[in-house]
Amino acid sequence: MSFKFVATVSALALAANIASAETRTLRIQTHQAPESVSGKMVQDFVEQVNAMSGGALQIEMYYSSAVVASAETFSAAADGILDCDMTNGSYQTGKNAAFQFVSDTMGGYNTPLEWHAWVKFGGGKDIINQLYEQNGMHFVGTYLGGQESLNSTRPLAGIEDLKGFKFRSPPGMESEIFSALGATPIVMDFTEIFTSLETGIIDGADASTLANNVGLGIYDIAKHTTFPGFHSMSADHLACSTDVWNSLDDQQKAIINSAMDSLALKLMAMTLVNNGEALAALPEKGVTIYDWSPEDRATFRKAAIGRWDEWATRSPEAAGLVESHKAFLKRIGLSEN
Repeated sequence: MSFKFVATVSALALAANIASAETRTLRIQTHQAPESVSGKMVQDFVEQVNAMSGGALQIEMYYSSAVVASAETFSAAADGILDCDMTNGSYQTGKNAAFQFVSDTMGGYNTPLEWHAWVKFGGGKDIINQLYEQNGMHFVGTYLGGQESLNSTRPLAGIEDLKGFKFRSPPGMESEIFSALGATPIVMDFTEIFTSLETGIIDGADASTLANNVGLGIYDIAKHTTFPGFHSMSADHLACSTDVWNSLDDQQKAIINSAMDSLALKLMAMTLVNNGEALAALPEKGVTIYDWSPEDRATFRKAAIGRWDEWATRSPEAAGLVESHKAFLKRIGLSEN
């Protein structure tokens, strides 16, 4: 065997090892199903990261919380079981009440663009990272479609119609806000909504966006709905282990940040299209749509901020996030407080 042949084989092996070493794989879990609108956008994110990195940065995405329970994803990433978490900060409110305000301010912003403006230009990203870094994680970015629509078997034209309104609600701050306005939130599993509507146990439900509610078949029973929504706009996040994030080079970080911005824009646009199509079709199905007045929206926001102030007493980090949101709402003209 000639020296030249051995040298050539050795050089090829070295090049292969270098290429292998340069390929980085991130293990990420999302609670979104791959067939959902958000899940499809996450798939686009994965493909975009791969394309922009020329295949050097790969993502193993685990959909529908396939590795650990949704609420355990954040800790699993911090502990090294996963590399990143692509679920929702609200799962972590048991760790710190501040996590409520990195996922859904409840009544704070009217549109997802306003939320992104706070994150990008209102100091949101920095203050979120102060919280996440305490827990071994780095906040990369956020994505959300838009406001959810309440659905009801009775009219829901404004604040006055909330009095005595029995509806399915998730636990936590949302139930507290609606209770303060005279409604009767009933915490129940998502799967119980249909039977409870049919039997009259509840008058309505906080389920999802207008288009998703159509897909779920809720408007076959509930013939009243709010649109645009006003009460809830939950934002998912991408957060990575601090050690993992710091181990990435500047180019890799830039690729992930760019892909996240793209995901956020695509989801906003797709939700706008889907909701618009649903809005056009619902009146033909006998569904009445209520666009709340600016006065009623302001009343709801005032009640929501009242609960923010109570939640702000639960931790210094919660207080800081609440103050940040309130200052930004005032800055962009959504609040006088």
